[in-house]
Amino acid sequence: MSQENTIDYYLKITWQSIASKYNQLASKHGITQATGYVLINIRKDGTPVTQIAGLLGVKSTSLSRMLSGMEQQGLIYRRADAQDKRSVRVFLTEEGQKRREIAKNIVREFNSYLDSLIKDSERQKLIDTLKRLNELAVKYVPKEG
Repeated sequence: MSQENTIDYYLKITWQSIASKYNQLASKHGITQATGYVLINIRKDGTPVTQIAGLLGVKSTSLSRMLSGMEQQGLIYRRADAQDKRSVRVFLTEEGQKRREIAKNIVREFNSYLDSLIKDSERQKLIDTLKRLNELAVKYVPKEG
């Protein structure tokens, strides 16, 4: 089976194209695609660091470095959870809130562009297929041998 005949090949190159475009657009505002994603997913009452790691699918060392950089940029701050002192929550600063809106607008604009060129039926079929692929990937157990 050639690389061009695998589902994961097209998923990977498509996501790389989208992430590259998001990085290109976000860099004009001093952030990256990954930073924008974190900013978008921080709730007003704070978001646990462990939840952010899960959203990004990154190891804690990479996330820690990223959050430190975001703190230095003045986008976020971290506080111990009021109920569980072992847990740390991430909050947006005023500047972080401004950049969050920028990131959200970039995502909205890009998705509006896609929506204008992809029929609703195609879009729904793609979403359904991607959900199914995710379910199958999670359930997959390789044959031993």
